[in-house]
Amino acid sequence: MSTDENDQLIVIGWREWVALPDLGVPFVKAKIDTGARSSSLHAFDIETVKRDGQKFARFKMTPRQSNDDHVVEAEAEVLEVRSIRSSNGEVSKRPVIITHVEVLGNKWPIEVTLASRVEMDFRMLLGRDAIRGRYWVDSGRSFCGGRHQERTSRR
Repeated sequence: MSTDENDQLIVIGWREWVALPDLGVPFVKAKIDTGARSSSLHAFDIETVKRDGQKFARFKMTPRQSNDDHVVEAEAEVLEVRSIRSSNGEVSKRPVIITHVEVLGNKWPIEVTLASRVEMDFRMLLGRDAIRGRYWVDSGRSFCGGRHQERTSRR
């Protein structure tokens, strides 16, 4: 990518508020991780079901980092099951779904793996494949789209 193309990209910080409208999530604090190829969403009670020959994942998520009482139930078509190496080096098989993400007023479809992120600082990880060609990440900035009214933690 040339410098001219970089100058046209929108700047985002290393963490941003994002929405997942297809899943009924108006906001979730996401870590923008250019070191991770894929995106990941905190999900639990994941079950796969077949309907009309297609595989779907039914799952629950708690998009608010410090509020496990707010549970969102969702369902999405499974694109595939992929082996993913976590940051600690462990490999696990995770369902991959396609859903729309909205960042700073822009909305587009991304691939997201479903996995428990309960021990992680962020309920969502937005990887480099999701932002490539759309945003320029300034690692010294946060919440370029503004802070959400309902803050979920002090981070």
